[in-house]
Amino acid sequence: MTLVVCSLANLDEVILTRRPSHVITLLSGGLMIGPLAAFGPDRHLRLAVDDIHEPIAGMVAPDEATVEQVLAFGHAWDGAAPMIVHCFAGVSRSSASALAIACARNPDVDELVITTALRRLAPHVFPNRRITAIADAMLGRQGRLIAAVEAMGADDLEAPKRPVELPSDFRAHARAP
Repeated sequence: MTLVVCSLANLDEVILTRRPSHVITLLSGGLMIGPLAAFGPDRHLRLAVDDIHEPIAGMVAPDEATVEQVLAFGHAWDGAAPMIVHCFAGVSRSSASALAIACARNPDVDELVITTALRRLAPHVFPNRRITAIADAMLGRQGRLIAAVEAMGADDLEAPKRPVELPSDFRAHARAP
């Protein structure tokens, strides 16, 4: 199934049209939404983190615990229905978290395959570098995920920021043994 990356503004529409089984919300504490009525706590992960790439006083940086929770939530998802991963703009925290889940679900797939697919589908995304680096280490990607995200190049600021469906299964692109 798919990982749907979107913004807070698109969340209600995406829930209605994509009928997800799981939702990850990554918002700063002051913007955090309440639990979604249609989803129990085991199907709606809410993480209060700011969209920063390194610690800044007075802000909450994504950390190992954040990425562990994202990966565990992604692992528990059966993939039968879409999972929504959203942040405020659908650009940074959500795209990095979706990439982390896609990489975890596809351990034998080259990171460039997954990041190239994301860039093709979403010219507007700029995956959060802190989440990417932590996921790279946790998944044993040895810097390859970081390099693949850097190889995506700059985001297209003029591109429409629409919901994007990233496949969660890239096994057809697995590395040769």
